[in-house]
Amino acid sequence: MRDYHEFLDEILIDEDQLRARVAALGAQISADYTGTRDLLLVCVLKGGVMFLTDLMKHITIPHAIEFMAVSSYGVSVRESSGVAKIDLDVRQPITDCHVIIVEDIIDSGTTLSYIRRLLETRAPASLKICTLLNKPSRRVTPVKVDYVGFEIADKFVFGYGLDLDEMYRNLPFIGVVREGAKWNG
Repeated sequence: MRDYHEFLDEILIDEDQLRARVAALGAQISADYTGTRDLLLVCVLKGGVMFLTDLMKHITIPHAIEFMAVSSYGVSVRESSGVAKIDLDVRQPITDCHVIIVEDIIDSGTTLSYIRRLLETRAPASLKICTLLNKPSRRVTPVKVDYVGFEIADKFVFGYGLDLDEMYRNLPFIGVVREGAKWNG
């Protein structure tokens, strides 16, 4: 595997910033749902896993987790195809549950809008979205985001769950890919 330094332009969000913000989001969710039963975190795979596992450590009220895998990227890994496809659906009923969709990054909004509409048909008690990264400048489809870790500019990022050709998800920071860098092949 090639060293990520070959295509890293800058560290956008370092490990300490991530740790502090994820802790704050966990505290806010805990406060918002105190006294609530049936809190369910639905993680969007694969990118949301690292964020979910750290977020769960800071949510102090009982909660369950589920997973969804949704794809919307076509030939280019930088541009959404605009069509969302469910590859893995939640396995337990969500009726009357307080559901929080946990996502790594919201870009165009197309995928999250699709997931939200799908889950709303299943009659949850409430449905909110928590994303680590939000790119509002790229929004094509409006989507209400309830919990945001960081708003970022239109930069191609990787690390802390976000991948480059399925690699480098394990990095403890979020980095920006250098303009014109070739990381695959």
